[in-house]
Amino acid sequence: QLQLVESGGGLVQPGGSLRLSCAASGFTLDYYAIGWFRQAPGKEREGVSCISSSGGSTNYADSVKGRFTISRDNAKNTVYLQMNSLKPEDTAVYYCVRGRLAYCRGQYDYWGQGTQVTVSS
Repeated sequence: QLQLVESGGGLVQPGGSLRLSCAASGFTLDYYAIGWFRQAPGKEREGVSCISSSGGSTNYADSVKGRFTISRDNAKNTVYLQMNSLKPEDTAVYYCVRGRLAYCRGQYDYWGQGTQVTVSS
């Protein structure tokens, strides 16, 4: 059964850090780009970051550039999102998604259940 399971969310103060993990099962991560999206209450879903299958290509939303870093460990079938200098506006449910292709082309087919990130003092 194909699954993407996010973990690592929680409550953090502004300026703090969290590392989200996306563990894949039921398929080999090596062949697919993986993305992170987020959705805050009352707001549209937003693409946060994406990494190509090899890890050689990444992209970020302007709102997180310089603060978030996406990486992957294909041997562990896991993708990570390191989030630093967190702001209250980063509060959202974060989802990892599987790309249809090896490169980030905005096409995704499987979604995880999401993990809540709350940035508040």
